[in-house]
Amino acid sequence: MTPTHGLQLPDTPGPLRASNLLVGWMLAVCLMATAGLEIGNLKASGREEISPLTATHPDRGYSYTHEEVSGIPWSIHVFKWARTHRELVLTTTLGASNHLGMSTVSEQLARLDPELGSPIAAVNGDFYTNESQVPGDPRDLQIYQGELISAPAGHACFWLDASGQPRSTNVISHFACVLPDGTRHSMGLNEPRGADAVVLYTQRMGATTRTQGGVELVVKPVGADAGRPLRPESILSVRVHSIRLAGDTLIPPGAWVLSLGPGVAVKTSGLAEGTHLRLETRSTPALPEVRTAIGGGPTLVRNGRAMEWSGILMRHPRTAIGWNKESFFLVEVDGRQSQLSVGMTFPELAACMLKLGCEEAMNLDGGGSATLWVRGNVMNSPSEGHERPGANSLVVLQPRVRHARSE
Repeated sequence: MTPTHGLQLPDTPGPLRASNLLVGWMLAVCLMATAGLEIGNLKASGREEISPLTATHPDRGYSYTHEEVSGIPWSIHVFKWARTHRELVLTTTLGASNHLGMSTVSEQLARLDPELGSPIAAVNGDFYTNESQVPGDPRDLQIYQGELISAPAGHACFWLDASGQPRSTNVISHFACVLPDGTRHSMGLNEPRGADAVVLYTQRMGATTRTQGGVELVVKPVGADAGRPLRPESILSVRVHSIRLAGDTLIPPGAWVLSLGPGVAVKTSGLAEGTHLRLETRSTPALPEVRTAIGGGPTLVRNGRAMEWSGILMRHPRTAIGWNKESFFLVEVDGRQSQLSVGMTFPELAACMLKLGCEEAMNLDGGGSATLWVRGNVMNSPSEGHERPGANSLVVLQPRVRHARSE
């Protein structure tokens, strides 16, 4: 899928040459002396005020800084937290609370399930399309609380593996369905379905599939997977519960809808209620037991080295996530505001992430979507003068403490 906005370049450029003068200049001026803003002790209700102090408090696990580089100019917002503070975790959100849609970062956080905990900070997430069939469709992979929301599309993605370690690279989908006659088809997930495509719709899509034509199979997982959400790296047996010879099928609780485009449906045989199909949600690299993942791209820094780009490089508002062995970083650079900040090119953003100390970093959606939210406040200056709705967010969360029940 093609993003509806933002500049997107190849996701796997080579290492940036050390002789690149732009990077050398960036390393010298990108992040000058900063004024730290400590945010560990904030008001518990209402819009929380974040007061400037002279230092951060690393013992509390997280900090926010705002940097201004005059002359260019740049306005850079950084939220940093220690990886040793295990009580801070990462999760994603959906644009319409519990299904795909469009809303601002602030709106998504306001609707976040309170059972998950308290959001501390967040940035906007993946690129997206906003077609009428699937408004707020993430372009790439998304996993929310272990559940697959959107399939990978081959671009750079960020995720936490089964041990909680951050990973980032291009993810290739091998999602597929195998019909009763043995025919194997590539399978999309919660996305627009073309005439010759097969797409699986879960309740994260919304009430119905919003499709037109084709054949749609209401299916239910059997065996140990019955009643469970769709997960990565699964091979599932599903039973056909009902068949609809039209689109826009209702997605019942506990069931999914496998939608066959007209070009696929005419070639199928053996479809009947009660038959079994196989669904596969595998990818390269494999993502077993991953609970949090989000798409984006391109990769900015890999193994401590900036990447290389060619062609016309333009400055835009940017959002990125980076990390090293000690810390995570959420970074937003304002742009398209000549008196405040002009934005960065990808090489400038990569150099900025290196200067912060990142050994790995990945770009997220930018432009008017670029947003950094901290404890109830949008900290940056959105280029459109207000938050722009998006498909998802990446959130730093303090999980709710659950006390053991006394006997």
